[in-house]
Amino acid sequence: MIWVVLMMAILLPQSLAHPGFFTSIGQMTDLIHNEKDLVTSLKDYIKAEEDKLEQIKKWAEKLDRLTSTATKDPEGFVGHPVNAFKLMKRLNTEWSELENLILKDMSDGFISNLTIQRQYFPNDEDQVGAAKALFRLQDTYNLDTNTISKGNLPGVQHKSFLTAEDCFELGKVAYTEADYYHTELWMEQALTQLEEGELSTVDKVSVLDYLSYAVYQQGDLDKALLLTKKLLELDPEHQRANGNLVYFEYIMSKEKDANKSASGDQSDQKTAPKKKGIAVDYLPERQKYEMLCRGEGIKMTPRRQKRLFCRYHDGNRNPKFILAPAKQEDEWDKPRIIRFHDIISDAEIEIVKDLAKPRLRRATISNPVTGALETVHYRISKSAWLSGYEDPVVSRINMRIQDLTGLDVSTAEELQVANYGVGGQYEPHFDFARKDEPDAFRELGTGNRIATWLFYMSDVSAGGATVFPEVGASVWPKKGTAVFWYNLFASGEGDYSTRHAACPVLVGNKWVSNKWLHERGQEFRRPCTLSELE
Repeated sequence: MIWVVLMMAILLPQSLAHPGFFTSIGQMTDLIHNEKDLVTSLKDYIKAEEDKLEQIKKWAEKLDRLTSTATKDPEGFVGHPVNAFKLMKRLNTEWSELENLILKDMSDGFISNLTIQRQYFPNDEDQVGAAKALFRLQDTYNLDTNTISKGNLPGVQHKSFLTAEDCFELGKVAYTEADYYHTELWMEQALTQLEEGELSTVDKVSVLDYLSYAVYQQGDLDKALLLTKKLLELDPEHQRANGNLVYFEYIMSKEKDANKSASGDQSDQKTAPKKKGIAVDYLPERQKYEMLCRGEGIKMTPRRQKRLFCRYHDGNRNPKFILAPAKQEDEWDKPRIIRFHDIISDAEIEIVKDLAKPRLRRATISNPVTGALETVHYRISKSAWLSGYEDPVVSRINMRIQDLTGLDVSTAEELQVANYGVGGQYEPHFDFARKDEPDAFRELGTGNRIATWLFYMSDVSAGGATVFPEVGASVWPKKGTAVFWYNLFASGEGDYSTRHAACPVLVGNKWVSNKWLHERGQEFRRPCTLSELE
């Protein structure tokens, strides 16, 4: 027992070394193998218990036959000296052996394995993070709770469904976060599945208790009152529901009185002039972003589309690409976004992923005020940085970027490899530092981020687009391709139309790698212009 406690004390700190499983699908796959190992260990334990019970059963059957015979003529039975000896032996020795067998703990091996594996288990943060990811996917892709619960998502290979208990737990997560909108949606889904006859450890009373309060918090008193009455039909003695019923009725009566008073006052007042509001067709960035993630609201007119071309690109007569030029496609005109096809091989992708996996850590952003690196809720992924000297493949990839862009990569940042998690995303942001962030890249001493090169290292079954809300552009992941754009005009001024985002991954596993190229070293490769916005 002491050994187990010591083992737990040693392993618990290590469990904190790999936080945020939900932020990387690639690392979550390790959990599948860990769980498989536990299942194997559990089956071994069950087999050991079955063998133990089989031994006890055989012993009981043997003694049942023996005692049945002996009780018919006890004196005659023990009158036989051999029977008398065996009776003494059984009661003195064999029953003690049986007692030891029954008391023997067959779970030691399983418990030891469970203790070792527990260091790799997700924690509460992971469970809450995965739940919030479902809410995010629900909102971004306009999915109703029934669609998610039934597992009817596009591109799924392994269909799964949510039980009423699962829906209830999602509602509780939302409730804990004071997210009453999603609390209502998921508690209603749990209630629907219970009313359809699903067997569950969750009861309707518990669901209605959360649901009625969530509805009340959103201002729908009529519905909250109706749900509370429904709860009391199931449990008339429910203390909180009885209290809420009185309170809701009191609030409603006060509102009715206030409305009567207000209607009388309004009849004596002149109609106030309407204030000028925002344009009818104005959409906040969040709404634009979500629409583009769904493939809606793309602002590419047929006339502009005609000016987008595909071509072979030899990197300005670069010897490496004269005989085998790169395939280039215009994705957008302003800002100019170019996609390179078949620009990284599957073998190179696997090497880059293998190098990155052991180092993946929760992706961070630079705090614009303090400059410190910190994790944020709007960037759900894990990343690692690879240097060119670590592997010939990384060095070769860096040189390929230089040859095709004509920009010097010696002042660029290391190759960043990212793997997105459940509903993984990176909400709208700029890659370059704005004027109010003068110290963003001061430590590097290489100036601002002049351009971005982004490799797509996996196909994504659904979601995961790179979108540019300012201009209405969507670029979809395609394995083996890369996209490139300039973040700065040739004058050095930031191009604010390059504000972009990584949409939540709905289904699949998204791997990307990117190279941020900096201003230093580009003075003669991309000379400044006299115009500020060119």
